[in-house]
Amino acid sequence: MDEQEFVSLLQALMEPDTQKVKQATSQLNKTYYTSPESVGALIHIITSHGQPELRQLAAIEARKLVVKHWASVAEAQKSQLRDSLLKSTIDEDKQLPRHSKARVIAAIAKVDLEDGQWAELPGLLQQAATSSTARHREVGVYILYTLLETMPDIFQENMAQMLTLFNRTIQDPESVEVRINSMLALSELAMVLDTEEDTKSLKSFQSTIPHMVKILQACIEAEDEEHTMQAFDVFNKLLSYESSFLNAHFGDLIQFFMQVSANTEVEDDSRSQAIAFLMQSVRYRKMKVQSLKVGEQMTKMCLQIATELDDLPSDEDEISPARSALGLLDILSESLPPSQVAVPLLQAIGPYFQHADPSFRRAGILALGFVVEGAPDFIATQLGAVLPTVLRLLEDPATTVRSAALNSVARLADDLPDDMGKEHERLMPALVKNFDLAMQGMQHGQADSKDHDLNIYIIKNSCLAIESLVEGLGPEDASKYVSELVPRFAKLFGHEDHKVQMAAVGAVGSIAAASESAFQPYFKDTMQILGRYISVKESEDELELRSIVVDNLGKIASAVGAEAFQPYVQPLMQSSEEGLRLDNQRLKETSYILWSTLARVYEENFEPFLPGVLKALFEALDQDETDAEVNLGAEASDLIGQEVTIAGKKIKIAGANGKNEDDDDDDAIVQALMEGAEEDEDDWDDLGAITAVAMEKEIAAEVIGDILTHSKAKYMPYMQKTVETVLPLLDHSYEGVRKSSIGTMWRAYACLWGLAEDNGMQKFQPGLPLKVKPTTDIMKLGDLLMKGTMALWEEEVDRATVTEINRNLAATLKLCGPAVLAPSSTTDQSTPVQQVTATVLLLLQKSHPCQKDEEDFDDGEALEEESNEYDWLVIETAMEVITAMGTALGQQFAELWKIFETPIMKYTSSQEHFERSAAIGTVGEAVESMGAACTPYTARMMRVCLKRLTDDNPETKSNAAFATGMLCLHSTDAKEVLGNYNTILASLEPLLSHQSASPNEDDARLLDNAAGCVARMIKKAPNNVPLQEVLPRLVELLPLTEDYRENEPVFDMIIDLYRQQNPVILSLTDRLMPVFEQVMAPPEDQLKAETKEKLGQLVQYLHR
Repeated sequence: MDEQEFVSLLQALMEPDTQKVKQATSQLNKTYYTSPESVGALIHIITSHGQPELRQLAAIEARKLVVKHWASVAEAQKSQLRDSLLKSTIDEDKQLPRHSKARVIAAIAKVDLEDGQWAELPGLLQQAATSSTARHREVGVYILYTLLETMPDIFQENMAQMLTLFNRTIQDPESVEVRINSMLALSELAMVLDTEEDTKSLKSFQSTIPHMVKILQACIEAEDEEHTMQAFDVFNKLLSYESSFLNAHFGDLIQFFMQVSANTEVEDDSRSQAIAFLMQSVRYRKMKVQSLKVGEQMTKMCLQIATELDDLPSDEDEISPARSALGLLDILSESLPPSQVAVPLLQAIGPYFQHADPSFRRAGILALGFVVEGAPDFIATQLGAVLPTVLRLLEDPATTVRSAALNSVARLADDLPDDMGKEHERLMPALVKNFDLAMQGMQHGQADSKDHDLNIYIIKNSCLAIESLVEGLGPEDASKYVSELVPRFAKLFGHEDHKVQMAAVGAVGSIAAASESAFQPYFKDTMQILGRYISVKESEDELELRSIVVDNLGKIASAVGAEAFQPYVQPLMQSSEEGLRLDNQRLKETSYILWSTLARVYEENFEPFLPGVLKALFEALDQDETDAEVNLGAEASDLIGQEVTIAGKKIKIAGANGKNEDDDDDDAIVQALMEGAEEDEDDWDDLGAITAVAMEKEIAAEVIGDILTHSKAKYMPYMQKTVETVLPLLDHSYEGVRKSSIGTMWRAYACLWGLAEDNGMQKFQPGLPLKVKPTTDIMKLGDLLMKGTMALWEEEVDRATVTEINRNLAATLKLCGPAVLAPSSTTDQSTPVQQVTATVLLLLQKSHPCQKDEEDFDDGEALEEESNEYDWLVIETAMEVITAMGTALGQQFAELWKIFETPIMKYTSSQEHFERSAAIGTVGEAVESMGAACTPYTARMMRVCLKRLTDDNPETKSNAAFATGMLCLHSTDAKEVLGNYNTILASLEPLLSHQSASPNEDDARLLDNAAGCVARMIKKAPNNVPLQEVLPRLVELLPLTEDYRENEPVFDMIIDLYRQQNPVILSLTDRLMPVFEQVMAPPEDQLKAETKEKLGQLVQYLHR
């Protein structure tokens, strides 16, 4: 071996010349690395060369080659190499080479110990770890750590002994390196500690946690950034393990990390790391956090930290304690019930809103915006109280406060579109005023000044707020603002700041979509200006702008309609197809979304584009994600807390704890760290590639669902390929892909069903066995889909995916009936009905895998805990599955109600109004499906209905009125039903009497349901209702304005009374005739066709 050439080739790997690196790598691989001698040569360099960087590089190379060649090294040479390597590592005074050498020792040990050699090494390392020399202790513990990292179970038989050792070394009085290395080793040891069988070792491990806290605290106080980051990383790893490791100290840990987060004397990086730990704790141990009742304390902490926000962040992606605190507030709101976050926040922000310091006013209004996504129902109930403050802060003298208020208006409008939309007349002038003031300030101010930048910020936020608000408006209201807003925003289409351009384009797109035909006068001019941006591609900024333009041109297409947009379809489709090849993820995704929108606009006329579009979407779904993945391996974990230069940029490494035995990944690290890469940021961009590809697949799968739904029969040639491509994605590792794939598969089933009905198949009839047999294709797809769905549904841990399954299954059962519940002839297992029932029951009992955050609550302790709104969705949609099963099974559902009754009834007594409302609504829907078969359950149902008729929540009371009316109509238990008529009427009487001139939506719906209830009672037993008193009041409520479904029982009852020549109804004819005219006029959905025909006949009769 030419040692001189060998060394020079290794040195070439460190050159900032990519070509030289490639040549040296190629020659090393071909000439040297094929021989076992290379291991000895590298170890010689490791132990003797004077250049630390070369020693480190040689160690990295040797570690990879040990696996291939160590067994072939001569036995006589091995002993000498081991001894020299161990001695060199202990004597190494530079940390990075020392750590790389330690990993070579671990790699050799992995081979040797498995072959029964170097058996003395663990003992030698334990001696070193307890040496009187600090350097020896540091190296000894670090090599033990690398051994654990390489061979996790190496000390499994000596767990107690190792824990005793690390309990000692973690308290090393002299060396922080020993203490940190002990933490690292313990984090690896935890991976193989059997917490259930070895409780003694678990307690020993738990006793190290307070020492870990002291180490982290000391590193923070010493401003020792490198060791601080390593300690944080250990805590993050332990948080991801079994909860029992941290449980004994979890409450104290939360308090400690909160203290670090709130301490303004601590470095920002450490504070942000502490907040990140709290974020992960709330997200993954939320039931534990909830039980500690620290939500309020954390919420107030976040509010205080948010006052530290810079006026203008230098980088919108920059991490700071204030930004992190707002992120934590968002997660708190999503994960914990309103009583622990939203309620205390609203109580706390009052003084912030009134504070003389603008940073406090800004913190208060931003915090409000950040909690709405997690608690929309609760914030909606408080909107009336907070809106005056929002409007006042939109007029605040401080630009930073107004900008924050605009941000929060956008968030509120995104999550409460209907509620905020109702306030458009108060909000829109304030938003436009902010926009105008900022435009004036920008035109008259200095271009590079802080005021100019703040005005730019206001302009962007105004556009975003208006975009969000407009999306909650109906066409009539949105059309009022078209002429006022579109010319303003159009002026910004050519602005020099591409983010201003994007905000303006987004606002115009939303205005067009909301206003529909009112946008027509601005259509051609807008298309002419924006059309030039569908082909720009010279920079990342241009591609980002292009993606927004493409997305919003789709919105404009939906506004003006197929015919008007026709001239622009071809160039836009060409642009979107070209966009797939421009290596810009956002542009790819907006191209997919454009296709979805155009398919909705053109429906079956989208057919010419289907071949190209579906080819691209299938290719997206077939992408291999593994090729794109590059992990930060073991070498990079040495760099935690340090800055390295990659592609000319300094990057700080935090939490790079991946373990890797893949040579290719190590090559990537070596190249990135050693070559001084000239090639942009490719190595680092690839770190996120797997996520980007998975997210692309999520969108592609969803878009296929949109296209097949709207293309209908024209999609049929692609249906088999769709099933073959999308169905396997139910098992994808990323929950977003599973969620969109399940939705698309059920839409495919519904599409096939609808086409079969169009071709003459009868509508379904409730019950099993099937009375209407679907086509063979539908039965096959249904069987495949139910098997795939059940396999996913029973094990899925992601709540949003389970919610999506619930919604899709419920919608399918209501649309297509019981076909998917029919037992398959090929299975001996439980029937689909039994499987669905069992899964829904688990969801109602909060015992489904998606509702368990940690092992501590396996016994169901969490069942009594208050729910947050996000978690409630999965239960609410499970109730939708119950009502849909009722629709599909009809009277047979009465047998299943025996199973569902108790958990549903429990929710009717919940402390949360939305739980009571959903549960009593489920009772009403179930009775409607069961018909007379509900009779055995009458007494219990009646008790619950009567109780909820007096509920203080309008929605719950409304659903109770619906359920009561259904029970009265369908139950044949005359004694129970008729015996309660007077009680029911007494509860409804205040509702029928109290009428507002302009009732809100909830009150209007309550009146409609009360009217429906009374109508059903009269229909069932007219002689048991005092018609002389009740009918005149009922007629005053007509026509119903909110819940048209209740028009059916009302007018059905009226027609019946006319047939019976009832004197009371005859006396009301003059008052009813205008009502009849209104209800038979548009909107068409006020009455079903059959009822409308009967009513028309009645009107003709009355006109005689």
